[in-house]
Amino acid sequence: MATTAEVVIPGLAEKIAEAQRFVRAELAGHEAEAAVTSSFQAEDMVVVDLVRQVLPHVPVLFLDTGYHFKQTYEYRDQMAQAWGLNLINVLPEKTVAEQEAEFGILNQIAPDKCCGLRKVGPLFASLQPYGLWFTGLRREQAKTRANLQVAEFFTLPTGKQLRKLSPLADWTTREVWYYAQQREIPLLPLYDLGYSSIGCEPCTSLPLSSDDPRSGRWGGHKVECGIHIQPATGTEK
Repeated sequence: MATTAEVVIPGLAEKIAEAQRFVRAELAGHEAEAAVTSSFQAEDMVVVDLVRQVLPHVPVLFLDTGYHFKQTYEYRDQMAQAWGLNLINVLPEKTVAEQEAEFGILNQIAPDKCCGLRKVGPLFASLQPYGLWFTGLRREQAKTRANLQVAEFFTLPTGKQLRKLSPLADWTTREVWYYAQQREIPLLPLYDLGYSSIGCEPCTSLPLSSDDPRSGRWGGHKVECGIHIQPATGTEK
C-alpha cells in the first residue's frame, strides 16, 4: 500500500528513507565526530530531526550573531527545550556593541566583513573538533548551490578536513515542508509573514523575486555569507 507521503508527493517516501539510511551510514562508528549546523530554518530543522533519530544528543551549532530576529531567538529556545537539544550557541569575539563602536554598522557599509566577523570565523573555529558536518543545504535554494553534493570534503583554514554532509541536497521546498508537517515540527513564525530565507534581521527582507528564495538576503547584492564557501587554508592566525 502506498504511504501518505507517496500519495501527496510522489517519491518523497523514498527520499526520506534514503536520507535516513545515509545519516545512519555516515554516523556509524563516528558518532562522537558529528555536529549539525542550524539556523533554525525549515530545512535545518528537518536535518536536525533526521540526525536526532540516530544520535539524540548530537551537538547543534547555532551562529548567534546578535543580529537575529526576536522571533528566531524565541523559536530557537522553544525548540531547544521541546527537543532537549544539545545546543551550542556560537558567539563572535566581539559583541554587537563592541563591533559597532570599533567599525561602525558593518552590515550596512561592509556586509562581507560583518559576515566574516560574526559568522564565518566563529563557525570555522567551532567546527574544528568535529569530523562530520551535517547541513540543511539544498540545490534548489540558490544558483550558487546548484552543484551541491550530498557528501563532500571541506577544509577549514587550519587545514583540518571535514566530511560535509547535506542529506537534503536534492529535496524541494515542498518536500521539506511536507516532511515537517508529517513529523509535526512547528516552523519559524517568520515564514507566515512571507519570508523565504531568514538570517540576520538587518540583512533579511521579504524576497525580491518569487523565483529566488534567497533574493531577500543582503538586499539582493549577494546570496552567500561565506560559511559554505571553501576557505583558503593555512591562513589561521
